[in-house]
Parts: sequence; C-alpha cells; structure tokens
Amino acid sequence: MWETVFEPCAPGPLAGAADLDRAETELGFALPESYRAFCRTLGAGLANGHFRVAVPGADPETDLVGRSELIAHSIAAVLEGREGHRFEVEGDDPSVIERACFFGQTEAGEFLFWDVVPGRDEYEIWVLGADLESIRFGGADLVDLMRRSRGPAVRGILGMGAEPLPASFVGDGTAGSAGLH
Repeated sequence: MWETVFEPCAPGPLAGAADLDRAETELGFALPESYRAFCRTLGAGLANGHFRVAVPGADPETDLVGRSELIAHSIAAVLEGREGHRFEVEGDDPSVIERACFFGQTEAGEFLFWDVVPGRDEYEIWVLGADLESIRFGGADLVDLMRRSRGPAVRGILGMGAEPLPASFVGDGTAGSAGLH
C-alpha cells in the first residue's frame, strides 16, 4: 500500500503486531488498516515534509497512546476557562471533535485526529488548526490525506496559503530527521 505513496525511503522505528494490539486495547477501538500498514512499513518519521504520525512503541516521544493523551490533555488545558468556545468545523458538524483521537501533528502546530465512528474500518482524518478553533477535513484515510496534501486540496486541509507538499518520508533515526515535537 505505502510503496505506491512514497518513493523508496529508509523507515523510522516500526510498530509490530504486539505494539498495535496494545494501542488498540489502551485506546478502546480498532486502528484503521491504512494506519496499521503505515506503522508496519514506514514507522515514526516526517511524511510529506510536514506530518508527524505517532506510532505505537516504547519511545514516549512517538508512542501513539502517550501522544494522543498528551495532545488531548494539552488542548483541554488551553481551552479550560474559555467560556463559550466553539470550533469552526468544516461541514458544520461540531460532534466530530467529541469523537476525536489525536494521532499526529504538523510542523506548523496543527493536530491530526481520527473521527472514531464505531463500526468503520477506516476513520476520516481531520486537522485541528494551531489556533485550536478551525477544524478541516484531511482525508478519508491516511493514504488519502498524504495524496491530497500534495495537490491543490492542501489549501482546504492546511489553509489557503498552503502549497502542495512533497511526496517524501524521512524516518526518525535517519539522516535529517527529528522526533515529534
């Protein structure tokens, strides 16, 4: 699956079946297949020069469960006390944030999350802006997000000033990479 999305590259730390199963148990839902394949094939790293996807594993900097909880708690802490805070959701369905499971972030400070709807094999991906107000549709799954962000659709995902991203992946631990921020 991912071989057709990125040029050949050096993967980052990969997630094994036990790591993925542990994450599912701790999060309480099945992980989407596009994400599972990403974790087994590419692992932790920088995708399209902009996206850092958390991968289950022993490293707390990149572990899916730890990163998901940290992002959710950080956002809640920032929003605490903001009386009447409303998210500006593309498509005007504010319930999408109630089903959110954060699994990554961008180099510009946006947060990636799945809209976890029980019974689905894949979850839509949404992007919460760094302003913690705007929520935009990212893709039908992780492959779709990566492909859409390489063309004009990137403006709908990351904002009108965004330029198409490169088709690249640099694994953490390989030259020129860094961990999740």
